[in-house]
Amino acid sequence: MNSKITRALPELVENGIITDGIAQNIEAHYKKTNASDSGRLFTIFGILGATLVGLGIILIMAHNWDHFSRVTKVILAFLPMLVGQAVLGFSIVKNKSVTWKEAATVFLFLSVGVCIATVSQVYHISGDLESFLLAWVSLCIPLMYLTKSTSAIILHLIFITYYSFEASSGPLSSAPIVYLVLFAIPIPRYIQLLKSKVKSPAVIAFHWLFPLSLMLAFPIFIGRSYFTGLLVYMLLYSGLFYNIGKHSYFKNASLWQNGYLVLGALGTVSILFVTSFRMAWNILPLSGSFGESEITICLILLALIGFVLYQNSKIKTFKKNDLFQYIFLIFTIVFFIGAVNNVIATLFINILIFVLGIMLIKIGADKVRFGMLNCGMFIVALLIACRFYDTNISFALRGLFFLLIGGGFFAANYIMLKQQNTKK
Repeated sequence: MNSKITRALPELVENGIITDGIAQNIEAHYKKTNASDSGRLFTIFGILGATLVGLGIILIMAHNWDHFSRVTKVILAFLPMLVGQAVLGFSIVKNKSVTWKEAATVFLFLSVGVCIATVSQVYHISGDLESFLLAWVSLCIPLMYLTKSTSAIILHLIFITYYSFEASSGPLSSAPIVYLVLFAIPIPRYIQLLKSKVKSPAVIAFHWLFPLSLMLAFPIFIGRSYFTGLLVYMLLYSGLFYNIGKHSYFKNASLWQNGYLVLGALGTVSILFVTSFRMAWNILPLSGSFGESEITICLILLALIGFVLYQNSKIKTFKKNDLFQYIFLIFTIVFFIGAVNNVIATLFINILIFVLGIMLIKIGADKVRFGMLNCGMFIVALLIACRFYDTNISFALRGLFFLLIGGGFFAANYIMLKQQNTKK
């Protein structure tokens, strides 16, 4: 598309549609854009190449491993890491391109893991996967700030999330605190990138990876108390994620650029639908569900939510008609009611889902936003479909309901499309 535009510029200048100066500015803009895209692509392929080289070295070493002496094995264990350090040091001293630094960082990160695993195997050092991952990630922490590498942050988040999986299957003890500390380490670098207002693909990836890591790691905080998990996850989704996604930083961002908003909304709706069934409140009683870890994480989440809401109130992004922003407060009240009377809690949740769907339909209709309108109608339709499992309604009546809902979808979209065309 860019090449077609630049080829058409001489003709536009000749016909007097644009001036020669405007044509030069347009051509310079697209040259700059193409150079930026090429640099990003080169960086991605550089990182991929470094990963494949590292994996290739591991496979070659593994194939001939039994034929090496112990000294040779130790040398080979440290060699990739030393090579990675040398290349990274060279790229920093010579101020090489971002591609050099990112590729060298990825190679060194993987080499550290290979070195730890190899030395442990050669000297028969006992240990589990949890301690191995913790040692690996801890040794690579300086890479995030020494090279200012985005790849190091991505790898860090992936491996600490993996660490949380392993920690959740064993004795929890200090694992939640360790995870929180590891999670907090790259946040200053993340905030620095946000303040620079550079919306690169890596920064957009962070908007998804940071909340995803928290989502997947939260079982280590709630242990096996699934009942408590409903409240914790609602605080996380509706209270923290969704309100972060409503910050002014994401004002002009599309949905795929705002992982906090998407994950917060989807998570909130998911928890609501799970608790719309009466059996969800019969999983565990409230007594004994809140341990030290659960209380700690709830207090941390409430503190973070309070801070985010305060920031949003200062920049006036907190809207009273956006139920998603404070649905966690309503759910918290219903949660404690459900510990005493699950029938009332289930009724409240169903009403809440219905109101949420109607709210989305109204906003979508008022602002002529097809996506929001259809989301609201889908929520109402899904609520009705879920209630079919709780009642003894005949199949004929169920079929009639679905016909009406389907007709409503078509009618609402047709009417709004007609209104949109009328305004044009």
